[in-house]
Amino acid sequence: MIVIIGSINMDLVLRVPRMPHPGETLSGGQFRTIPGGKGANQAVACARLSGDSAKVGMIACLGDDAFGAELRAALRKDGIDDAHVATMSGMASGVASIMVDASGQNSIVLAAGANDALSPAHIDAARALIEQARIVVLQLETPLATVRHAIKLAHELGKTVVLNPAPAQALPADLLAQVDYLIPNEIEAAMLAGLPEASLDSDAAIDVAVAKLRANGSANVLVTLGSKGVYAALASTSEHFAAQPTQAIDTTAAGDTFIGGFVAALAEGRSEADAIAFGQRAAAISVARIGAQTSIPYRRELEA
Repeated sequence: MIVIIGSINMDLVLRVPRMPHPGETLSGGQFRTIPGGKGANQAVACARLSGDSAKVGMIACLGDDAFGAELRAALRKDGIDDAHVATMSGMASGVASIMVDASGQNSIVLAAGANDALSPAHIDAARALIEQARIVVLQLETPLATVRHAIKLAHELGKTVVLNPAPAQALPADLLAQVDYLIPNEIEAAMLAGLPEASLDSDAAIDVAVAKLRANGSANVLVTLGSKGVYAALASTSEHFAAQPTQAIDTTAAGDTFIGGFVAALAEGRSEADAIAFGQRAAAISVARIGAQTSIPYRRELEA
């Protein structure tokens, strides 16, 4: 079983010809509401990309609003166990305002809503679910105290812990030491390593950042590089995996799709290299589609 602990948002997606300048009013294009949130995206990706017998559960919080009902229905549609997705009375569900430009790049602003209510008590209440898991996946769109509590519990239970450190923020070394796979993008890797954002412009520069992260205790670090692929520093080797060729129209949830594919393959017992390649194939499909969960492919699409 795979358990995802994290955020659930409704994405408010607006297509724009380019990103507006400060103070500028810009005419946009199509507007859509699409289920999202890094936690839910990764849960959906795990569910769609796993084998038929795999189970995926989620620990999260929703508001008691219309978005909350719609987001819960989306999880259930993909067969995700939502028994530990709490509905918080009097709170709004999380939302993300997303602008996507003509090249497929996005700009995102979050309003956490009920995601901020996810507490260590919710994690303790879901201990039995975590005990069933082989892999536990987390991000940083919920309170850091809850993330730390969940990682500590999963680590003590001997689970494989995967952390996507997004949105980027400083993390203590004792937390990183309990993470089996740290999966940041370039910006997140630079911030965690205390380097300028624009400095990761070569494998050598990424090696420097990764070395700093591993010195803090991260056993395996996978840096997602968008169209440049994935740089994987694993326990026994380091390797740059080139990206699958594709025509990107929307990069929203590409990283979440990669993580879902990687985790789904790892849970099946595939090698790390095979799991990375599987995640990359899934992400290549997702960037050719619009939206977060609307872009995440199903396993049969990769097998075809």
